[in-house]
Amino acid sequence: MAYWLFKSEPGEWSWDDQAASQGGEEWDGIRNYQARNNMRLMKIGDLGFFYHSQTEKAIVGIIKVSAEIHPDSTSDDPRWECVDVQAVAAMPQPVTLAQCKSEPRLKDMVLVNNTRLSVQPVTADEWAIICEMGDYQNNPD
Repeated sequence: MAYWLFKSEPGEWSWDDQAASQGGEEWDGIRNYQARNNMRLMKIGDLGFFYHSQTEKAIVGIIKVSAEIHPDSTSDDPRWECVDVQAVAAMPQPVTLAQCKSEPRLKDMVLVNNTRLSVQPVTADEWAIICEMGDYQNNPD
């Protein structure tokens, strides 16, 4: 299993929207090659952090990949693809970007070093640390 972080502007698609959806939703609208290439690596069952960007800047939920890469329905351009994700659980205590940056064990995390990348990998160690920071006890590992 691999781990990821998905960034969303809460005004466009929030954790509440994701949690209320019935089943998988396309993670659409990504127009960055590196983010798209990260989605190409995803497998069904991979887990991800749901991150509210813009003002909140915090990990607020856990999602899982429910469908592998396929054409993005919001584009006619075949270069743009996406995966589907579904909500797993809210993060009991949101973990802010500031907290991640102040945690020495996360100094190499992509989020800490490249806050603009909208879909990014998370290592197993980073996953465990953030789950601990957010008091998420149902970590499947």
